[in-house]
Parts: sequence; C-alpha cells; structure tokens
Amino acid sequence: MTTAQGILQGELDFTHVPQLLAQAEALSADGILDLGGVSNADSAGLALLLELSRRSKARGRHLSIRGANGQIVQLARFFGLDKILRFE
Repeated sequence: MTTAQGILQGELDFTHVPQLLAQAEALSADGILDLGGVSNADSAGLALLLELSRRSKARGRHLSIRGANGQIVQLARFFGLDKILRFE
C-alpha cells in the first residue's frame, strides 16, 4: 500500500489499515480521498474510510471519496455506508 496526501494505492485491508490510520490526518487533510489506485478493500478498509470521514467532519469539512472501484462501493452499500460516505 503506497500513499500520498489524499491518494491511496494497493489494498485497503486489515493488513494495511493500521499503518494508514497513523497517516489519517494527512490522508483527509484536503477533504478529497482518491481511491483510484485501490484494487481491493475489506471491512477494515471501510472502517478506515469512516474514520477519515469523521476526522474531516470534525474539521468542518466533508470527505469526498473519488475513484472507488465497484467492489468498494458494493461493500459500502452492503453495510449501508453509502449513505454516510460521499462517493463521487
């Protein structure tokens, strides 16, 4: 999993989420998160997206999630999180 400010690549899963959580402030700083390079996500990945969204909201912003593939969006729908997370 490689990251830059607001950009994620690789897998967004239980293995990688702990190290990404340490970068949460940088990942959500500008209110836009690009998942175009993410190949796969699991429930831990969705939990990270929720945390990033929560942190953005605490700063008075909404987190816009761009480039999420169908698997991520379907997983979010399955858990009812598509109503909370802002997928573009």
